[in-house]
Amino acid sequence: MADDRQWMQAALVLARRNLGRTWPNPSVGCVLVRENRLLANGWTQPGGRPHAETHAISRARESLQGATAYVSLEPCSHHGRTPPCADALIAAGIKRAVIATGDPDSRVAGLGIARLEQAGIDVVMGICAAEAEEVAAGFFTRIHHGRPLVTLKLATSLDGRIALASNESRWITGPAAREHGHFLRATNDAIAIGIGTALADDPLLNCRLPGLGGRSPVRIVFDAKARLPATAKLAITAKNPRTIALTANPVGAKAMKDAGVEIVEVPASAEGIDVGLAMKALGDLGLTRVLVEGGGRLAASLVAADLVDRIAWYRAPFAIGGDGVPGIGALALASMVEARAFVRTGLQPLGPDVLETYRRSA
Repeated sequence: MADDRQWMQAALVLARRNLGRTWPNPSVGCVLVRENRLLANGWTQPGGRPHAETHAISRARESLQGATAYVSLEPCSHHGRTPPCADALIAAGIKRAVIATGDPDSRVAGLGIARLEQAGIDVVMGICAAEAEEVAAGFFTRIHHGRPLVTLKLATSLDGRIALASNESRWITGPAAREHGHFLRATNDAIAIGIGTALADDPLLNCRLPGLGGRSPVRIVFDAKARLPATAKLAITAKNPRTIALTANPVGAKAMKDAGVEIVEVPASAEGIDVGLAMKALGDLGLTRVLVEGGGRLAASLVAADLVDRIAWYRAPFAIGGDGVPGIGALALASMVEARAFVRTGLQPLGPDVLETYRRSA
């Protein structure tokens, strides 16, 4: 039905509202409607609680008896820190539930739908399912693969370079592209860089958009040998936002730890940190969406390990040349069939620059 799609789109707008703030829970939107009139809406709150359905019900200013609930993800059916959302909808008197997609968590996985149906509620599934699955992609990736969804962010010249041979890189892209990149930070649970980038740029890795300073994600450094100095900006500001160093040398990381950096031990491979085990460790921490901003060696390691799920490529309209620093380092492919394939999902002008987005090929 056209109305069902309209109201579900509204629920999806709400679900996107707190992306990056609800981990380890998914960000969900809920809209409560009766006779095509909005009664209340809600979205998952920071930290993952209250859930969207509970939030919406608490905001209603009149009876919800006979209403329809539009929810972007199947309502939970298990007791955790909060009672089941399916029970809350039943108690509120909902007569119809339109759900975009199911919840793959084994504690739910159809049980929420079954509970609603057993209470006599008419359940409609699959409205805007593809959009809802994209919003919940980080949560789904963690449930299915035990790791967060990985988005590789590249800001390069036309020929894929992130810096001159001298390592000068400010600024390749213009203000509009950089602002959009900060918005991207605000919609991810964490932002990650390699130790080379940390030492070369001494970045803060926070979100500097007006009004979104509180949306700065967890900061992660891939630092196999524990080389990040205690004087680095990431160490000085380690507790706000939370900062994590992934290292194979926890003993050598004492200065970082004393500064407030959280140390997570991950075995090293010949190229540095084992990125597969690193992503598993981040999944164990509850992270669902990680934005990787560089550098080229870390990007290459993730691509080679088939761990890149999305690409956000900000491309400036000039060339640097072959002596520049590549956005993705050497992959040593023996044939074209070994190359990782991606599907372009968007093309957006940002001032003189262009943002191209990609997802992994099925």
